[in-house]
Amino acid sequence: MLPPPLIPDHPLSDAEDLARWQAWVARFAEMLGAPATAPPKLEPQTGGHCLVFAPHPDDECIVGALPLRLQREAGWRVTNVAVTLGSNKARRAERWAELEAACAVLGFANIRLREDGFETVKPETAAQQPALWAEQVQAVAALLKAERPALILLPHEHDGNATHIGVHQLVMDALAAAGVQTVVAQTEFWSTQPAPNWMVETSAADTARLIQALARHVGEVQRNPYHHRLPAFMADNVRRGGELIAGAGSAVPDYAFATLYRLSLWRDGREHELPARLCPASLALQTSWFL
Repeated sequence: MLPPPLIPDHPLSDAEDLARWQAWVARFAEMLGAPATAPPKLEPQTGGHCLVFAPHPDDECIVGALPLRLQREAGWRVTNVAVTLGSNKARRAERWAELEAACAVLGFANIRLREDGFETVKPETAAQQPALWAEQVQAVAALLKAERPALILLPHEHDGNATHIGVHQLVMDALAAAGVQTVVAQTEFWSTQPAPNWMVETSAADTARLIQALARHVGEVQRNPYHHRLPAFMADNVRRGGELIAGAGSAVPDYAFATLYRLSLWRDGREHELPARLCPASLALQTSWFL
């Protein structure tokens, strides 16, 4: 079951490109024995605004299940915040162009707080370059105060990559400085988090859309075709989430693909844990869950 080529033999429309990824993902789900997911019944909702703090271009796709579903099912606005554009200065303009293309596929707005992204966002930056760190914290805090997002996504504090960990520290410092109330969804990729509390299923169609967007990061997936491995990562999330969230020994939901998050309410300078939740793709997400 070979995946579609990154660059097809002839130009494809967006719909044709999505269709080939959907067919591949559907075969993947069939091999897992997962039933086809019926689309949810949608009702008019007042949507919120979600900010995705992406350490690198491509993270918006890898962790994008929750914001993508909120946008489609509950009318939310989603804005990707490109914290960095990678360490390779020669590739930054190209990576920004790839990121714009990926966000266009997902329907996300896309912004950067510096032309070339923040230069250094590492765990040690606050101590080694305090003036730079304070400037970066202030820029993120100003964005939070201006936008007052209902939800923000950021990596968890042990996400196994120095920039991911640095972005966690940066946004948490900015939250403290901004004094806003929001829901924080901690994400994972390089390292799992020990206690996720939300498992968000994606249908084959939405999973294919995330992969289609990820494939727009052409320079990155050419050197490492991790877009082909995203369904396997999301399938393994079901194995983990079924036990960690539904409870040890419980029947694992029959999802093919899911993404794990840890959600908490940030209010009065403190985090308040939100109840655990399974979010099947057949049930539309509700804005009221984030209020």
